[in-house]
Order: sequence, then C-alpha cells, then structure tokens
Amino acid sequence: MLEKTRGVVLNYIKYRESSIIVRIYTEAFGMRSYIVNSVRKARAKQNKIALFQPLSLLDLVVYEKPGKDLNRISEVQLAYPLQSIPFDVMKSSVALFITEVLGQLLKHEQEANEHMFQYLYYAVQAFDQMEERFQNFHLQFLLKAGQPLGLGVTTGDQIIAEVIQWADDPTIAQQEKAVLEQLRSASFGDHIPMDNFMRRTVLAHLLRFYQEQVHGFGQIQSLAVLKEVLS
Repeated sequence: MLEKTRGVVLNYIKYRESSIIVRIYTEAFGMRSYIVNSVRKARAKQNKIALFQPLSLLDLVVYEKPGKDLNRISEVQLAYPLQSIPFDVMKSSVALFITEVLGQLLKHEQEANEHMFQYLYYAVQAFDQMEERFQNFHLQFLLKAGQPLGLGVTTGDQIIAEVIQWADDPTIAQQEKAVLEQLRSASFGDHIPMDNFMRRTVLAHLLRFYQEQVHGFGQIQSLAVLKEVLS
C-alpha cells in the first residue's frame, strides 16, 4: 500500500551494483529501511543519492507492508534543503555522530512516535541554521532526546542524578551539574561557556546514560572523529 510520510535520513549502505539500502526515521511508521535502485550509476540523470545524506529531511511516498523488513520508495523529494550541514566539516562530523547515535536509540522504534519525530525534525533545522556556537549542539541534542523517547528524564535533577554518579571528582561533578542544567534549559544555539575537558566529560556521561537505559546501545564509532573535529 502506498503511504505518504516525512522522514529523516540516518544513513545508507551500498547494495548490489548500483543501489542502496537507506535507513530513515519516518513520521508515520518509525524506523524503516528502504531499497533505492539505480542511484549509484555513473550516468544517472539525477544525483538522487544526494537526497540520502545524513539528516536529510524528506517528503516520501513509500510502499508500506506490515512485517516486511525492506520496503521501497515510490516518490521522494527534499522537504527542507539543508544549507550548511553537508558543506561544513564540523557540522557534517556532528551529523555523522548524531545519526550513528540515533541508529542505536531508534533501532527498535517500529511504530510512530510523534513527539520524537517532531523533536528530531526541529533539531535538524535548528542545527542547519546555526551560524556559530554549535560546538555544544550534540550535547544538547542528546540531553533533550530523553524526554520524547520516554526515558523518564524530564528535569535537570533527574538527569544529574542519573549522570553524576559516574563522575570521579566531586568538584568537577558540581561544575558538570551546572553545565547539564544549562544545556537542558537553554535553546539550541544559546551560548554556554564550556572548555573541551568539560565538553568531553559531559559527552562521556550522556553516552553512558544511554548505554544504561537503552538495551543494545553499543560503542559509537564516529566518536573519535567528533572529538578530533571539536578539539
């Protein structure tokens, strides 16, 4: 059955000679994988593979068959053309990290989650429109994602109670507590003073939090690249 939905691209892998399998978090169905044929041909009339870059926002018409692992896309177009994420080295590195984390957070989300989709869709646009002060975006994104995912974390105190237990130094823990509260309450792009040591500490604890909360949440391969780019 043909269905319309919006979607956020996470990633794709090559499939056979000229096709790909793309993972998309959809508004209507949650996480889905789709086969897209003939997008890697050298003589393709349109560069359709550009539609499936990390965090691309799409309008889709898809074949939806319950219980089927792989479906197909009938029609696809950009819902919001990204202006900076694919072209800025730092932003594209953050995007790769976020999509890898989302792949683990959402891999079991096989049904619609309106709150999570709206949060993700808005966050991508906000990130794309930032001209500066986006070094902390990934931290805010992770911190704020817990609520729409239903992990029971809605206040700064709850977040701190979960995360601060892994801090080694009591003095640093108090500093981190203040930073976490600022990240939670601030809007994307707000200036939050933070050095690289604290940024890495908060990131390590947020990833540890999700490892504790989400079954099967493993290591993030793009983490080393992210640390290098943001150093």
